[in-house]
Amino acid sequence: MTRPTRVLAVASAGGHWVQLMRIRPAWKGLEVTYVTTDSGLRQTVLDLARADGEAEPGFRLITEANRWHKRKLIRQLFELVVVMARLRPDAVITTGAAPGYFALRLGRMFGARTVWIDSMANAEELSLSGQQARRYADLWLTQWDHLATPDGPQYLGSVL
Repeated sequence: MTRPTRVLAVASAGGHWVQLMRIRPAWKGLEVTYVTTDSGLRQTVLDLARADGEAEPGFRLITEANRWHKRKLIRQLFELVVVMARLRPDAVITTGAAPGYFALRLGRMFGARTVWIDSMANAEELSLSGQQARRYADLWLTQWDHLATPDGPQYLGSVL
């Protein structure tokens, strides 16, 4: 008997989280753990799972951080290492910002398949995290057709 595929779905709170929630049907039936920076989103995850008749997903809270708060970034990275070591996901999916970038890099180190979906808000150019994610993403996506290039990111449609 094989264990279910483990997915780690990671996004910072706000628009990145909204976009992550919109692609939830992609991992229906898999063992999912959500990772974010806002404890209030736990109830959202539980309510959505109940409404869809799914098993209760995992939820992990990490420190909110960005490139202007270096100490918090280090803490966030450490927290993600702990999450990754405990859960050993098969796949890491993220819509971005700092926790998504770290999760992608760590996921690759832990042998997980990785997916980066750049934020819909980045219509003129890829986000800084999205640009850096290129080397660590097995699937690197943009939500804007005109930002796609033959070398990536790919455009397969938009989340919104």
